[in-house]
Amino acid sequence: MKQISGNKLLVKALKEEGVEMLFGYPGACTIDLSDELYKQKDISIILPRHEQALVHEADAYARTTGKVGVCLVTSGPGATNLVTGLATANYDSVPLVCFTGQVARHLIGNDAFQEVDIVGITRSITKYGVTVRNREDLGRIIKEAFYIARTGRPGPVLIDLPKDVMAELGSAEYPKTVNIRGYKPNTSVHMGQLKKSIKMLQKAKNPLFLAGGGVIIARAQEAFLEVVNKTQVPVVTTVMGRGAIPTNHPLFVGNLGMHGAYAANEAVSNCDLLFSIGTRFNDRITGKLHEFAPHAQIVHIDIDTASISRNIHVDIPIVADAREALTKMAAYVEECHTKRWLSQIDAWKKEHPLTMRRNSSLSPMDIINEMNRQFDEAIIVTDVGQHQMLVAQYAEITEKKRLIMSGGLGTMGYGFPGAIGAKLGNPDKPVIAISGDGGMQMNIQEFATAVLEELPIILCVFNNEYLGMVRQWQKLFYGKRYAMTNLKAGALSRRTDGQEYPEYTPDFVKLAESYGAKGLRVTKKDEIAAAFEAAKANTKTPTLIEFIIDPEEMVYPMIKPGGTLEDMIMDC
Repeated sequence: MKQISGNKLLVKALKEEGVEMLFGYPGACTIDLSDELYKQKDISIILPRHEQALVHEADAYARTTGKVGVCLVTSGPGATNLVTGLATANYDSVPLVCFTGQVARHLIGNDAFQEVDIVGITRSITKYGVTVRNREDLGRIIKEAFYIARTGRPGPVLIDLPKDVMAELGSAEYPKTVNIRGYKPNTSVHMGQLKKSIKMLQKAKNPLFLAGGGVIIARAQEAFLEVVNKTQVPVVTTVMGRGAIPTNHPLFVGNLGMHGAYAANEAVSNCDLLFSIGTRFNDRITGKLHEFAPHAQIVHIDIDTASISRNIHVDIPIVADAREALTKMAAYVEECHTKRWLSQIDAWKKEHPLTMRRNSSLSPMDIINEMNRQFDEAIIVTDVGQHQMLVAQYAEITEKKRLIMSGGLGTMGYGFPGAIGAKLGNPDKPVIAISGDGGMQMNIQEFATAVLEELPIILCVFNNEYLGMVRQWQKLFYGKRYAMTNLKAGALSRRTDGQEYPEYTPDFVKLAESYGAKGLRVTKKDEIAAAFEAAKANTKTPTLIEFIIDPEEMVYPMIKPGGTLEDMIMDC
């Protein structure tokens, strides 16, 4: 039987798994694999400018296409630069398969050049990680990696590839099936539990659906919308679940949690049944655990057994894929008696509508409203900070508009590379990245990737000259001591005791232009529409629009750290 090298088998395996795009950065321990990839034309190779950006790009590609994102980096620093992206994907349940180069087996453990125990380093932030010790195991391990990444609760898998194993000759066979003892993800729905939860839903006087990111990961929006329309039960979402139903749907109340809408938080605090799907009940939505949904019985549908009753005790646990559970629910549910409950929710909406204080200067709400007006279809990718929460509050998300972000880990620097990955996976859809001036600079080198790949991404930079979200906490809770948040601070401000600051650096417009992209600066409300129009007309390169924002703009409502959903700060 014909024998081939491990490098050749890996390339064959990628093709068998239907991989169309690989995000890679080369090095000594993967140079032979890079050479094999060079010889084929079926898989597009994307060369980013930093491994952290690389894994974020693969992550967003996976989120927006439903395919597994694939990464290839070399050993040592190449591998360790993946850590933040792996943690990001792990928190948000993103299917990735990441291949890392490794020194030859006889050098492992000897402090060889560019040698690290990357499997050990990432054990707690990957779904599975393994070093391939024997050439004959390579095909099986790759097959298992793709299966593990995409099934159950999706997540990142890391395969560490010693250079000598990959050079060794062995079987050219790639397995057709997977059989992993001890890993049998549940795919069926326990109908007894589901019917019990439906009866509870029909009896409830103040029922409420809570949709998390699991609804979107499972591609369950259509089934969920059918259930909502049949039952007429109102819906709140987590930030990651925004878009589980269109945000313009009459039964959508808003996001709940730390920066949730007043009506959404009040609905959770006063409901008698919280029917939750695909959420981990993390601290950003619950506040104090013992005061979360205090009057409610709780149903929880989740693919991950470990997520059920971990933070919040639930009355009816259902371990199942969200789409399958909701599809079966749709066949049994009937309209619930919610008119009085819906009237109460409408009263809360009128009492404290979700809105920003109007002012004469340029505000984030003006920008987001114009974006809503001009784009009927788009993938919106945010970075992390005030702008992220504002987009989560005000951006219209419909069947044709998708919102993605780093939710669980809150990774600054995700937005720009995330937009690149989204655009590569969805070349025919408009992609808009929204970032703060802090987060934008964390992976700004990806302008080179975006320009060379001819990606007409629209990059909106909300420049308030500060690390805005931390500044907001400092303003509200730390006596306006703006420690380490002023992005203009440096030697001059230290010499003058904080009295003088230089001009803002960098000049984002000139920096974009230096890469070959288009740069625009907006300082007035009446310039917003024209800037978006100019960006849409630029179809070969990215367009950066820098919006000059007042640092005093705040995100409200806000729940103070350690507070409850009842402790909302509405304004100051």
